[in-house]
Amino acid sequence: MNFPSELNYLYGEPASSAVIRTQPDDFRVTEDLSFEPEGSGDHVFLYIRKTGENTDWVARQLAHFCQVSPREVGYAGKKDRHAVTEQWFSVHLPGRSPLTWSLFETDTIKVLKAVKHTRKLRLGSLTGNRFQIRLRQVTEADALPGRAEQIKKGVPNYFGEQRFGHHQGNLTKGAALIAGKLKERQRHKKGLYISAVRSFMFNQLVSQRIEQELYAAPMAGDVLMINGSQSCFVYDPEDAAIASRLSAGELHLTAAMWGRGRSICTDVAAEWEARQLQEWQEQLEGLERLGLNQERRAARLLPGNLVVEREAEDQFVVSFDLPAGSFATSVLRELVQVSSAAGPKEVETE
Repeated sequence: MNFPSELNYLYGEPASSAVIRTQPDDFRVTEDLSFEPEGSGDHVFLYIRKTGENTDWVARQLAHFCQVSPREVGYAGKKDRHAVTEQWFSVHLPGRSPLTWSLFETDTIKVLKAVKHTRKLRLGSLTGNRFQIRLRQVTEADALPGRAEQIKKGVPNYFGEQRFGHHQGNLTKGAALIAGKLKERQRHKKGLYISAVRSFMFNQLVSQRIEQELYAAPMAGDVLMINGSQSCFVYDPEDAAIASRLSAGELHLTAAMWGRGRSICTDVAAEWEARQLQEWQEQLEGLERLGLNQERRAARLLPGNLVVEREAEDQFVVSFDLPAGSFATSVLRELVQVSSAAGPKEVETE
C-alpha cells in the first residue's frame, strides 16, 4: 500500500535550512495546565523540569520513589526526551506523610513546585504548550524573519511525522492491522497504529486543499470550526461575514478525522473528501469497522505569540504557543527545512 510522506507547503518550500536539537537546551517546552491545583486532596501535583528524559520514564521513577503502582501516577501530556521540558505529574498519596521531594531530584530532574489536588491528572488536561527552539547553522538567514511573518497567519495543521513512527512504521502496522495481517494485543500500541492511519488521511486532505487552491476557499457543505474550540457548523454561502472571519483567524476550515456515522460535512465538500481518499478505501472502511466516530479537525494552526530572535549570524531562537494536540514540527516545517542533530523525535509533544 502506498502512503506518500510528502505534504504540500502553504507558502512554498522554505529557502532556509537549519539544525535543531544539537543539545537538550535547544528545544524547550513549557506546559500550560488547563486548571489550577486546589491545594488540598489525596493527590500531589509536581511541576517538574526534566532534561534529556522522556515522560514515561520519569513517571516510572516517580512511582518507584513513592512506592506506589505506576497506575497511581498521572500526567497531562507526553514530552520529548531530547529537550528541556517543564510539565506536571500527579501521584496518589492518601494519608501519607509529606515526602522530601528534593530526594527525588537528579542532575536531569528538578521538582519546581508541589501542591495537592483532589483528582488524578489526566492525559489531555492542558491548554497547550510554549515552545522555544534554537535554530543553528541557518542558511539564507536574512529570509527567516520575513518567513516568520508569513506563518503568523497560520500553517497547515498537519500531524507531525512522529505520529507515524520511524520510516512510517506505525502507519504500515496500522494498515496491516486493519487488513487482518497483524495482531496487536497491547491496547496502547493498537491505538497508536490506528491513530496513525486516521492522521494520514487527515494530512492528505489538508495537503490536497493546498494543492488545489482550496485551503482558504470554502466549498458547499464544508464544515467550519470556531478558533479555540471544537465547536463546528456547516458553511453557509449566504453568510457574507464568513470570508472576513476566516481571514481574521476566527474560523478555520476543517478536514475529516475518519470514522463511522454520518459526517456533518455534506454536498460538494463531502464528495471532494471522498475522491481524495478513494485510493485508501480499504483503510477508511477499516476505521469505520473499528468503531471510531466521524470527527473534524481544523485544517489551519495558528501559532500564538510567535517571536524570532537572532542570536548570531546563523543562529536564531523561535518561540511560539500552540494549543494541545498540535505539533511544533508543523510550524517549523513552514519556517525552515530542519534536520535534527538528536535524530527523530521519540514521541509527539501534546
